[in-house]
Amino acid sequence: MDYKKQVAQSIVSALDGQLEEQVVYEKVEVPKTSKMGDFAFPAFILAKTLHKAPQMIAADLVKNINQENYERVEAAGPYVNFFLDKSKFSLETLQTVLTEKDHFGDATVGNNGKVPIDMSSPNIAKPISMGHLRSTVIGNALANLLAKTGYQPVKINHLGDWGTQFGKLIEAYKLWGSEEAVKADPINKLLEYYVRFHKEDKEHPELDDEARKWFKKLEDGDEEATKLWQWFRSVSLDSFKHIYDKLGITFDSYKGEAFYNDKMDEVVQILEDKHLLKESQGAEIVDLDKYNLNPALIKKTDGATLYITRDLAAAIYRKRTYDFSQSLYVVGAEQINHFKQLKAVLKEMGFDWSDDIHHIPFGLITLNGKKLSTRSGRVVLLDKVLDDAIDLAKQQIQAKNPDLANADEVAHEVGVGAVIFHDLKNERMNSFDFDLNEVVRFEGETGPYVQYTRARAESILRKTDHQVTVDGLKLADPNAWDTLKQLQNFPDTILRAVKEYEPSIIAKYSLHLAKSFNQYYANSKVLVKDDQLNARLALVKSVSIVLKSSLNLLGVQSPEEM
Repeated sequence: MDYKKQVAQSIVSALDGQLEEQVVYEKVEVPKTSKMGDFAFPAFILAKTLHKAPQMIAADLVKNINQENYERVEAAGPYVNFFLDKSKFSLETLQTVLTEKDHFGDATVGNNGKVPIDMSSPNIAKPISMGHLRSTVIGNALANLLAKTGYQPVKINHLGDWGTQFGKLIEAYKLWGSEEAVKADPINKLLEYYVRFHKEDKEHPELDDEARKWFKKLEDGDEEATKLWQWFRSVSLDSFKHIYDKLGITFDSYKGEAFYNDKMDEVVQILEDKHLLKESQGAEIVDLDKYNLNPALIKKTDGATLYITRDLAAAIYRKRTYDFSQSLYVVGAEQINHFKQLKAVLKEMGFDWSDDIHHIPFGLITLNGKKLSTRSGRVVLLDKVLDDAIDLAKQQIQAKNPDLANADEVAHEVGVGAVIFHDLKNERMNSFDFDLNEVVRFEGETGPYVQYTRARAESILRKTDHQVTVDGLKLADPNAWDTLKQLQNFPDTILRAVKEYEPSIIAKYSLHLAKSFNQYYANSKVLVKDDQLNARLALVKSVSIVLKSSLNLLGVQSPEEM
């Protein structure tokens, strides 16, 4: 039931159609507290039309509004405040949640459109660090939200398995590497070589020349270079999958940059055919002055390709393969200009579907205020952060519930969930400093707090032998009102999160619902055997259903007990 629409229709009817329903609908507000009503209409927008003081307009509207569907409607200065019929509202809301269960909030706005999501995308031969967390979990949450609203997301891990860094790594391995050492500890050894290269080349710039030669050999299919590259890729992917398993995240494709090596010639050919390529200081560019952008560098002076060449090939491949309705790139905010160039070049090539490409930027995770960097060696390994989070969760579980049967499993769900939730509760464009002790707290605005609230709801349901039914759901308890309204808002909240590509909307919603329910539970006796017992338990069950759904949309598990 769209109660905001009901309010708009009541106002339009009272005005004898002097305003269109959509205009009124957009002006209807939600007051800060329920004491001021559940919806409010600002009458001062009618002052010029009706040539009356807003307070008089509000008073007249109240007289003309049919109050049959409301508890009451009253004027408060220039506002008309609507108080919904709580019994009717609770009946409709609880009945809907209990009937639809996990499908509450499902929508069909996506019309089964495919949506490739370019996400995570770590570089081969480097460990997955905290720097990769944001793209991975934001991309996964968006995929869940899109699936919930009728899209078909395609999660693509566009691996960084090509580029000049492989020339550097091969040169470093040839100078200082050992096959035995790499086999014993692949990722850490390869990282060690890479970091050493960047320290050494400050004093020995000739190393960069050698690295460029190795990458050119790799591009030309040199046997030794190719063999080393394949080995580095294989051991890296094994390491990555271990981390993704821990996070509970899967991918539909691991096609990385190298996959597009044989697809870039077509891109260059199209650019040439359309006379878009220009020579600039020996390199080949596409002029993007008309978009107020710097030129897109397609080929360097030595003929080597760049990221944008491969991204153009990837965009064309994805359109042909998926015929997408949208294509998302969950990549850091520092790449905003790159994606503006990508879309502009595609537009110049005659591909109007470039308008359906969306860069989903995000801020940085810092540690003690400093940016994480592989090149400088200041790396915080995601695997270790997750293990430490699990250990912290285990300690708190042992203190709170030492007899919990599946404590290790729950500690994993809580620890990993805490890290994911903490990332996603931050609006994606905001940067934040990471403090693990704050992240894994059971109190405050944390994932464990929401998980614990949901487990509490399940615990209440286990304490009674009453089977909740969809009958007798008119809940009269005023303490339940804010929780009921939060439940009813879930479908609209999902649609807003999808529209804004903003998972934090769901994380914040789950925190509000959890706080509201805990406040209700603190002020109302749920298990009293009276004629409201079924309605109260229905509320508890509905909260459990929606909290679990909210957490699942974020990619966070929801234990039954904690």
